Amino acid sequence: MTRKKGYSTRRDLLRKAGVAGVGATTGLVSGIVESGQVGATQVPLGETHADTDVENVNLITRENALPGATDWQLTRVRTEPADGVRCPAIEGFCTRQSVSVGETLGICVSVAAAKSFKLEIFRTGYYGGRGARLLKTIDAVQGQQFETPAKAEKQLRECNWSPAVELKIPGDWISGVYVGRLTTDSDETGFGYWQSYVVFIVKDDRPADVLVQCSDNTWQAYNEWPLRDSVYTHPKGNQGPWADVSFDRPYGKYPQIFDNPQTIGSGEWLCFEYPMAYWLEKHGYDVTYCSNSDMLTPERGLKCKAFLSVGHDEYWDLRQYHSVTTMRDQGVSLLFFSGNSVCWVSPFRASAGGQQNRILFRGGPYGGDYKWAELREQQHGPFPHRGPDEGYLMGARNVDPVNGGGDWVCTLPDHWLYEGTGLKVGDTIPGLIGWEYHGDPPDDLKGLQVVAAGTALQGGRNPQQWASTIYPGPAGNFVFNASTIWWCQGLASPPGHMLPWSHWSRPHGPDSRVQAMTHNLLRRALA
Repeated sequence: MTRKKGYSTRRDLLRKAGVAGVGATTGLVSGIVESGQVGATQVPLGETHADTDVENVNLITRENALPGATDWQLTRVRTEPADGVRCPAIEGFCTRQSVSVGETLGICVSVAAAKSFKLEIFRTGYYGGRGARLLKTIDAVQGQQFETPAKAEKQLRECNWSPAVELKIPGDWISGVYVGRLTTDSDETGFGYWQSYVVFIVKDDRPADVLVQCSDNTWQAYNEWPLRDSVYTHPKGNQGPWADVSFDRPYGKYPQIFDNPQTIGSGEWLCFEYPMAYWLEKHGYDVTYCSNSDMLTPERGLKCKAFLSVGHDEYWDLRQYHSVTTMRDQGVSLLFFSGNSVCWVSPFRASAGGQQNRILFRGGPYGGDYKWAELREQQHGPFPHRGPDEGYLMGARNVDPVNGGGDWVCTLPDHWLYEGTGLKVGDTIPGLIGWEYHGDPPDDLKGLQVVAAGTALQGGRNPQQWASTIYPGPAGNFVFNASTIWWCQGLASPPGHMLPWSHWSRPHGPDSRVQAMTHNLLRRALA
């Protein structure tokens, strides 16, 4: 390998930055990407850039240079009943959606037959392609079996389980999405051990380039634990304001467009959002993570340059909406790599024990007085809440039907979004649109451009028009709307993730054009 003058090897660079374990890693240096470099020094196009000198190796690059885990996924799972969502052999939840270093997190676990179990904590990321790193193992935790709570008012299931483990978050655990793997001792039946996850977010308040908001409100809205108990399962219908859901319960198997019991306990993280984190960390972006509940005020987001809504981000407390609007108006770029986002007002309230932001429900539609909000209320209302027209935040709206599948279709190839993609008018990226999307852009939003548009088919038959948009913010920033839940599937296919499908369509996996567009958006947002 020929080294250009003034360049050091990646090994030398990481050693200079004080990164341990460089000999065993394949992590990339900060800011080096497939289609160029985020920072000032330009590099050739390509997938790897092992010989580029970067002055500032960031926190994410240092973290991902550490050894990844070879065994972090679930291996032996079962649901009871067989067509259900829960794993009563071992299941648990965390007492907070997100936690900072130095704070204590309760991990509540119920184990059948009161057997002991092991808890392993992993941070998900890139880690040389392994997808997670083991941070802590707690062996021989004495388990106990807790009762399944009866349904309360509005079908609420709220577990009053005492923590099996109280974990003080160490000072060197950086922001990220963490999964705890629960593993029982061997079963007396001779079938061996059983496993499930718990999931939590470590947050911070440092200035960072990129803030990823996890869509955990939506994870919980769709969570059917213990048996068809979500906001969608009330006898009155699946779209009304009748059901409350609590974060004080385990996540069951995701019940819709995946059939992947190996994700039990992890919400929708491994299903929809994880490929984005894997890809961002692979390329050394300076990224930090938060929960929906961390965005009730704008302070966290104002310390970052780009705010990312990722995957299926349907349920927003009104305070989130106003926080993100404030961020846009003060110069933060908003990137909606998501679909069906900002659809339902979901007010938080405290748990029975008084902990804030632990219960939510579908309070009413976003949309202001626009036709889609009116239609939702005609079909499913009345609702106690109504949110603003989300089109003026995202650049496009939730439409009806909102679900289906289709191809991404380029409409504005000369836009900077498409630099390096080779896409021309009418060119497609197959299967990228779905499972839900946005459309109907406001026609009076100044500077808005439709960069892609086409038809999605619900059930392979019922057509709806979707649109992907960009419009300028007031301070050199911008707002991008990808208009699909499946954008992240075009970035990466990490361990523990599987491709979704819905309505006779599915994303096809990593695509260099999706990767290039995402780099272009982030490079512009971080400039």
